[in-house]
Amino acid sequence: MKLDQDFWNNRYINNQTGWDLGEVSPPLKEYIDTISDKNMKILIPGAGNAYELSYLIDSGFKNVTIIDIAPRLIEQLNNKYAESDAHIIQGDFFEHEGDYELILEQTFFCALDPSLREAYVDKMYNLLSSNGKLCGVLFDRDFQGGPPFGGNKMEYERLFKEKFEVEHLEKCYNSHPARQGSEVWIELIRK
Repeated sequence: MKLDQDFWNNRYINNQTGWDLGEVSPPLKEYIDTISDKNMKILIPGAGNAYELSYLIDSGFKNVTIIDIAPRLIEQLNNKYAESDAHIIQGDFFEHEGDYELILEQTFFCALDPSLREAYVDKMYNLLSSNGKLCGVLFDRDFQGGPPFGGNKMEYERLFKEKFEVEHLEKCYNSHPARQGSEVWIELIRK
């Protein structure tokens, strides 16, 4: 299976979005509520239906960029957020250029083929400003097939240790009920 633009676009066209929580992820909501700098440059890769974007806008954040590969989804998001200051990009995350203080992770990592995990770490490092943070949730479980693709704390520690200082990598206590017990919260600071 090729996890390309056509694959993801077809998932949205056919409403095959089983990963969609229908709301902002509770751990991300709680984290967003702690951020006082509303001008912080934030990126949400693989944004999906962009509930986190909606929450950030409603919370007064002014400098948020989302990127997703699915044209159908981006068309819908452009219509929905036409009156906002959000930067909505249809494109490949691995080709995106920018400089962000914070990147929010929510189901993007687990949607990528595991062979791209080291490239993901490199790209996150390159997109973050000095002392920038990568924060969000990763699965702490295995899946048959994929996507989603699972992982575990030991794998994440090994994967991120060279380029990031681990501030938090622990079981989520506030996951959405559908994901209770199967997520870890990460706060990683770019070295």
